[in-house]
Amino acid sequence: MQPELFIKMVLDAWNAQIKKTDDLFNQLSDEQLEQEVSPGRNRGVYLLGHLAAIHDKMFVLLNLGEEIYPAMYQVFVASPDKSGAKFPPINEVKLYWKKVNSSLAEKISKLSTDEWFQRHTSVSEEDFKKEPHRNKLNIIISRTNHLAFHLGQLILLKPRNQE
Repeated sequence: MQPELFIKMVLDAWNAQIKKTDDLFNQLSDEQLEQEVSPGRNRGVYLLGHLAAIHDKMFVLLNLGEEIYPAMYQVFVASPDKSGAKFPPINEVKLYWKKVNSSLAEKISKLSTDEWFQRHTSVSEEDFKKEPHRNKLNIIISRTNHLAFHLGQLILLKPRNQE
């Protein structure tokens, strides 16, 4: 019962952050997403693509298959915003976000309790024996924190009267 409860708590937190972020992206206009979250910082569209690209990498980390849009990692993670990299149109980046997260949700819902506590693919079997906390569930915890961090930045794109 305890492992199932812990998994539920982690996935509930993950799903709550996905929903909050999804709701915000649905509220923000393309013009708002083109804005920097703060002077000299990333633009909303970059953070949208960044989050989607990071979540896309989770398929491989969790051993759930291949990335859906592997080329987006170079644009939204390996390259900084305003690097000159060509971004797809915002509506395509929004679709990318939705497709990655819906496909990821479908696949993670099928993982068993035992699978959640298995190693993720970026840790060796030898290291996992010494550090069993480097498991698939821990990927969800760290990605939930990453998502919440960027959600905090993205909220700054909303006008004060929209908060």
